[in-house]
Amino acid sequence: ANEIVVLERNDNYYGEKSKLARAIYRHNKESATQRLLLEKGDVDIARNLSPQDLAGMAANKDVKTTATPKGTVYYIGMNTKNSNLAKPEVREAMKWLVDYAAIGDTLIKNIGIVHQNFMAVGLLGASTVNPYKLDVNKAKELLTKAGLPNGFKVTIDMRTTQPVQGITEAFQQTAKRAGVDIEILPGDGKQTLTKYRARTHDMYIGQWGADYWDPHTNATFVQNPDNADDAKTKPLAWRNAWATPELTKKADAAVLERDAGKRKQMYEEMQAEFRRTSPFIMLFQQVEVAGVRADVKDFRIGPTSD
Repeated sequence: ANEIVVLERNDNYYGEKSKLARAIYRHNKESATQRLLLEKGDVDIARNLSPQDLAGMAANKDVKTTATPKGTVYYIGMNTKNSNLAKPEVREAMKWLVDYAAIGDTLIKNIGIVHQNFMAVGLLGASTVNPYKLDVNKAKELLTKAGLPNGFKVTIDMRTTQPVQGITEAFQQTAKRAGVDIEILPGDGKQTLTKYRARTHDMYIGQWGADYWDPHTNATFVQNPDNADDAKTKPLAWRNAWATPELTKKADAAVLERDAGKRKQMYEEMQAEFRRTSPFIMLFQQVEVAGVRADVKDFRIGPTSD
């Protein structure tokens, strides 16, 4: 029940038949189990290893690792239907309450890089500017400016998977230092995503992966042509009730721009505005990793979700 046998034979351009390849995919949820199977030689490739297991294999000459920056970004969405999160100062304060450095050095080490932009590195116009760091005093000043000197209470919907759970719990602790009391609402993927798509959350931690290798695939973070509850299109900006008339126009223009240099500049400008004003706390970009037996040749990982 937990194995899939894949048989593949592809015709090349000249109609010649390639050799029949037999692959077995085993589902092993635990990283430690995957590492054990790999090091024993029972499997050739392990695809979901934790930072700790990747580091633990470093001295093993029988295995090697490979990694590819993936077009997937992790973020926290703040629903502006919440009266507190609707305040720009509060949204900015929350961005100063994440310990990005600690997360980068521990929870996502080897499997991600801190990235505070909606465009994944590798896409045209992706910015690498990361202006935010943990600064509790700055966050307190912004909360006071917003009329919330003692902080406020808020909930966050979270899938019970790693590193999402670890990041959420770390955020809960640092936010408390500024008086922001975050209640974590755990659930599975279906539960949390259904609530998020109905925009009935306060905050939601999730991920977005590029559907195709063009920057417009991530315009969902800034495009929201209709912010009504019954809108026909419901991009990520809509899910967080963020009305973006000007950014929507810019995104619509950027996808039609034929000059690559001008188009790149347009996306850079959108990301700069997004960092300042959006209800998104951008956390990191995923790095797709795999542990591979030393005798495996030519294994490659692609940047898209499939």
